[in-house]
Amino acid sequence: MYTYEYERVYTKGVMRLKIEDHKEVIARRAEDGWRYVGWIPTIQSNGFIGEMDLVFEKELP
Repeated sequence: MYTYEYERVYTKGVMRLKIEDHKEVIARRAEDGWRYVGWIPTIQSNGFIGEMDLVFEKELP
């Protein structure tokens, strides 16, 4: 059985989006035993993703 947590990250830009701090978030979570499993767009406008949740899982003891 697994438990899941989500962490919000934000994008910058208009034509070329840049995700802020995603590598740091994934590395920090990995140090705490979480595994990155995917992402979910949470805010979209005109086809552009403004915010997304990174999804992490950890096996329950």
